[in-house]
Amino acid sequence: MSVARTTEITASSPKSFDDALNRGIKRAAKTLQNLTGAWVKDQEVVIKDGKITSYKVRLMVTFILK
Repeated sequence: MSVARTTEITASSPKSFDDALNRGIKRAAKTLQNLTGAWVKDQEVVIKDGKITSYKVRLMVTFILK
């Protein structure tokens, strides 16, 4: 029997939501073992002087505990 856990992480990128998502997963994989999936809980942008300066994603990452 396996036990899974989810944790929330936030990642950002100056390029795109996709890049922020990839950065978040890459960073989570450095700390958490046995990642099995993730879903995007929320997305937002930071705007300065009428331009988007940062893309942020809030992820729920699932991993298996051993």
